[in-house]
Amino acid sequence: MRHAPTTVGRVTTTARMRAFVALAEDGSVRGAAGRLVVTESTVSAAVRALAEEVGVALVERDGRGVKLTPAGRRYATYARRVLGLLEEGAAAARGEADPEHGRVRLAAVTTAGEHLLPDLLVTFRRIHPGVGVEVDVEPSGRVWPMLTHHEVDVVIAGRPPSASPELRVRAVRDNSLTVVGAPGGTFDPATATWLLRESGSGIRTTLATVLDALPVAPPQLVLGSHAATVAAARAGLGVTLVSREAVRRLLADGDLVELPVPGTPLERPWHVVTHPDATASTELLVAHLLDTDGWHAPGRA
Repeated sequence: MRHAPTTVGRVTTTARMRAFVALAEDGSVRGAAGRLVVTESTVSAAVRALAEEVGVALVERDGRGVKLTPAGRRYATYARRVLGLLEEGAAAARGEADPEHGRVRLAAVTTAGEHLLPDLLVTFRRIHPGVGVEVDVEPSGRVWPMLTHHEVDVVIAGRPPSASPELRVRAVRDNSLTVVGAPGGTFDPATATWLLRESGSGIRTTLATVLDALPVAPPQLVLGSHAATVAAARAGLGVTLVSREAVRRLLADGDLVELPVPGTPLERPWHVVTHPDATASTELLVAHLLDTDGWHAPGRA
């Protein structure tokens, strides 16, 4: 007769999976140990025990370090989802019992995190002070996998990468992308220095499409963040593609000007996306968004 695993066994497996996922994401035992605040030997032992439990090698030697085997890469995808679902399940249970004292895990792309979230969270916490909110601000290429793997409950970003039954668009807000630079002087998009965001940024991907349409390849400079590209453009180092809303004050004060580039401005609305079975506390945040100026339900102006 097969017995159900004990509580101790489940906790041990969960801890092993956390160590393995940390190793997969950081790429080293040292990095995983630092993230989990444990010793390197603890991480190594946990990953070995997990491999024995799964029945296949999950990592292999790579010089002085280790790397995931093909089986390990596949298992890491499932492990992330399992851990995310465990956290989501606990939060959903607590939120269902008392939504006003639940928790919402929110991820936003950099521009939204810097320019939309502060005011939104102030008003939300004022109305729902008992709801805990955890926020991750990451590039577009990171926030969508976090939602897919149930590591967050809601994402504020551009359009989801593809239609999926696992994702549900709950609210939309208009957003225009425009090219800006310092005032004065002449501007030629084919010869200007273009300031690029970090790898994985949705705006960087969009800008690549704009640049591909130019007759020549202009000079480029990667600065790595929204704030850095805007500051550099303001200083006259080059031009960049940004959300008009994010720089409206600089435009109004004359510190930046909009520049004519074929194909711009571009309409790239903000989207608030959850899982179809969002937690009760997440529903409070969605309802608050829909009561906030500028946001509306999908398909409604």
